[in-house]
Amino acid sequence: MMRFASLGSGSEGNGLLVSAGRTHLLLDCGFGLKESVTRLARLGIEPAQLSGILVTHEHGDHSHGVALLARKYQLPVWLTHGTWRSAQRALGNLPAPNFIDPHQPFAIGDLELLPYPVPHDAAEPVQFVFADGQHRLGVLTDVGCSTPHIIAMLSGCDALVLECNHDSQMLADGPYPPSLQQRVGGRLGHLGNHQAAELLAQLDRSKLQHLLAAHLSQQNNTPQLALAALCEVLNCTPDWLGIADQHSGFDWRELR
Repeated sequence: MMRFASLGSGSEGNGLLVSAGRTHLLLDCGFGLKESVTRLARLGIEPAQLSGILVTHEHGDHSHGVALLARKYQLPVWLTHGTWRSAQRALGNLPAPNFIDPHQPFAIGDLELLPYPVPHDAAEPVQFVFADGQHRLGVLTDVGCSTPHIIAMLSGCDALVLECNHDSQMLADGPYPPSLQQRVGGRLGHLGNHQAAELLAQLDRSKLQHLLAAHLSQQNNTPQLALAALCEVLNCTPDWLGIADQHSGFDWRELR
């Protein structure tokens, strides 16, 4: 059985736990050491139980706590060469860095990892599909636009964690200066609610058990707007969906 839970999601820090059997992987760690340990404990996991940490890209809200946690608990880390080069000063000496090819699947314990490249303003960003032989969990955040390859990777997944960063009107009317608005809303920025809905509409959703909206902007979005956009595609009520909250993440979800 595969299950997954969020430590928190947003510009103040990100972390997603994925477990199968005795394998517990942390996707990104954007929190300080003490906060990371506290959030893991909330989900019933001690850092020493982790099989390792995967890093999607070098931005601080995804990488800030990676080296702190890895060095403290001697955890292996998987990341692309581009992410390593861009974040080497911030990451320092990792106890066990493993470099991944964005197009090459690999296994860690009971989980198969299928990385895939995404358009984002980072050096060599990737996102992942997790598989345990029976089910697939697709994760997509920090991406400015969809691509045919993204659609192919996420089609047929049993669960999705999907970025709904901003409402386009709130972003246009909000506090961000024009340059930041263009970055966030651009092709190398973040998916808005309606972009996420358009992407979702193109996927094979026949196996979908769980859909969680993630990386919501606290300034330029609301959970209600994000859920409404996704509900329109799925023809469901908002209570069927979930939100990856910045402070509380979300509790364990199981794939059966």
